Amino acid sequence: MTPEKDDQGSRFGMWLFLFTEILLFGGMFILYSVFRLQHAGEFHRAAEDLDRIAGTVNTVVLLTSSLTMALSLVAIRNNDKARSVMFQGLTILLGTLFLIVKYFEWSAKIGHGIYPDSKVLLELGKGQNLFYGLYFVMTGLHGLHVLIGLGALAFMLRATQKGTISSANFVRLENSGLYWHCVDTIWVYLFPLFYLIT
Repeated sequence: MTPEKDDQGSRFGMWLFLFTEILLFGGMFILYSVFRLQHAGEFHRAAEDLDRIAGTVNTVVLLTSSLTMALSLVAIRNNDKARSVMFQGLTILLGTLFLIVKYFEWSAKIGHGIYPDSKVLLELGKGQNLFYGLYFVMTGLHGLHVLIGLGALAFMLRATQKGTISSANFVRLENSGLYWHCVDTIWVYLFPLFYLIT
């Protein structure tokens, strides 16, 4: 006896999970807003030291990866396995590029002695400490989500290559795509909060 597929239940479960993710980051966005209201000037000074070019590149990279993820799903629905595999591979490549850029950006900050509880950071004002604390926690947590998403996408890529995911059975790929779009959307909010505040 084969187990019955429950595509609707699977989709509902993914949306429920994504709701908890939104609650997690939503709470941090509220915390950010409260501290920014209290220390607007220092938040602005701290943000000026972030690499806006790196932040912009990463935004373009993640938005493009959302497009390639969507195209991979369209391809598998049209029974075009090769094209779906190609777009999934491009999505993984772009996600990896995002993490590489973020690694170099973090490394530059750490190289200048700016990291949580560092001597350099402790000599700055309370607002700048709060800004960088939130920056490292929120972008770090987001980076972890990107890493988890890449793992899921690598698994989906392998399943597509093996034929487990097909035009008749693509809900797992669809759910992975939903997760990836959620991660990308969170970055769309993180980018202006940290890099573009005035």
